[in-house]
Amino acid sequence: MCEFCLKHGEGKRWYLQAKNYSDDLLSDVRRRKFIERFFTNVEALEEDVEQLNRLEKAPAVLRGMIKRVITRRMKRDHFGQVVPIEDVEQIFNFVNSIIRVACICRHITLGEEKRYCYGISLSPSGGKLGQIFRGLDKSFLNGPDTQGIEAVSGDVALSDFRAHEREGLCHTVWTFQAPFIGGICNCDRADCLAMRSTVTESVPVMFRAEYVAALDRDLCTGCRECMRVCQFGALTYSASNAKASIDRRWCYGCGICRSVCKKDAIKLEERREVPVTANLW
Repeated sequence: MCEFCLKHGEGKRWYLQAKNYSDDLLSDVRRRKFIERFFTNVEALEEDVEQLNRLEKAPAVLRGMIKRVITRRMKRDHFGQVVPIEDVEQIFNFVNSIIRVACICRHITLGEEKRYCYGISLSPSGGKLGQIFRGLDKSFLNGPDTQGIEAVSGDVALSDFRAHEREGLCHTVWTFQAPFIGGICNCDRADCLAMRSTVTESVPVMFRAEYVAALDRDLCTGCRECMRVCQFGALTYSASNAKASIDRRWCYGCGICRSVCKKDAIKLEERREVPVTANLW
């Protein structure tokens, strides 16, 4: 299991533990301030992007040291994990409020409002997390060009996430100073800063899922639809036998490839039970 499952889940999936969504964790003033700064200080996030770009020009030894420092800091402050739709559904079943908000990554990369992010809370009306969101700087979440905060039901949110799967977006949960989980998002490599950092820049700020994909080659027809939606470059195609294949070392276990496979040739298996991926997080 991932590091957070051991630290914050008592050996179980940490993001399925209700205690990690509790308002009690928001009694910590430092955590509340961190959330407020995160969503209002967009310039700091933009600077982080510039630092990543500059990092590639640094000597290899120095680059490796800095990357490890960044990952350690992010595990403390704002770290995520890929989750498949089955686990998203379980989360939506036990939280008591879900609010849909603008994605700060798309705000930075596209300069547009894209509502791919959801705040989640055990308390009705968003609890303390909802209070924080409602008090945020109006220039971002509640500005004149945004839709503000929308409260949605679990059924509506799950329907949204299934639609996002068809778009090829990967589901992720996020901490605001571990172990508190306050957000669940839909990411892609083009626009998500965290995924770009993890996959493109090799600076991990998210864990792989607790699962890994498996392909039944007898059922595969070689349509290559799975390759179209894979955000991680884990799927390849053999022209010789007209079949897809999965490099499980690259697979993050998001399960998005399943949503476009018309032959149900792809399933998810427990990562820890597959020797080649058991220690890859």
